[in-house]
Amino acid sequence: MNLKTSLVLAGSLALVISCAKNPFTGKSTMALVSNSEIFPSSFQQYNQFLGENKVIKGTKDAQRVETVGMKIKAASEKWLNANGYQGYLNDYKWEYNLVDSKEVNAWCMPGGKIVFYSGILPICKDDAGMATVMGHEVAHALANHGQQRMSAGMLQQLGAVGVGVATGNKSQETQQIAMTAYGATTQLGGMLPFSRAHESEADMIGLTLMAIAGYNPDTAVAFWERMSANAGGQKPPEFMSTHPSDQTRIAKIKELIPQAKAEAAKYGVTFK
Repeated sequence: MNLKTSLVLAGSLALVISCAKNPFTGKSTMALVSNSEIFPSSFQQYNQFLGENKVIKGTKDAQRVETVGMKIKAASEKWLNANGYQGYLNDYKWEYNLVDSKEVNAWCMPGGKIVFYSGILPICKDDAGMATVMGHEVAHALANHGQQRMSAGMLQQLGAVGVGVATGNKSQETQQIAMTAYGATTQLGGMLPFSRAHESEADMIGLTLMAIAGYNPDTAVAFWERMSANAGGQKPPEFMSTHPSDQTRIAKIKELIPQAKAEAAKYGVTFK
């Protein structure tokens, strides 16, 4: 067996034996690195980020970020406990911070470390808009999307080694062409669709969480319309982007809203 074949088999074996189950979709996902390894690094990076940026404390907006965040956390716990995932959040160390920045962004690191930039607050407009963002970002963490991206990156690197071995006796020009083709193929055919799938999955989970938390998921449509209008300008084609197009995202969210409302009704939350 040559080295190239060994690498392919090793990658396949890693996929088979290193999987986790996404509690929200029931699908098996790549888990070549465990959360017990990811979380400490995530927490350290989060603290470093806070130390290097201006964190807004004691304001009404800062309190809103924390209040909405705690409601989304409580909704997550309700859903997970009701669906047989008691203890799923035991290692999460929830934290919500508002950072002074014009950037229109928010994120949640693995383990529940959340940042909202002040620049996104006008787009959120109200608590429901903030819950749309909070639910989406928390969903990335709950579904272990960071873990999956790291695992996919590891496999991509493993494949690159295989390409290098397979073309080792070729000219440098041939090696470079092969590596470039491999990078483009795995990026367009693998990593970007992978990222777009994560975004769509986070939209689905986030809608459910905000609904269980008591925020009407209908308001998510208006939020994403405001985000689209704020972005403006030319955007890359959807197949070249890490995110679905605005039109695709909004259309899918509209389809998912009845499902989110039905899920919230199980917890006694209804909307007119």
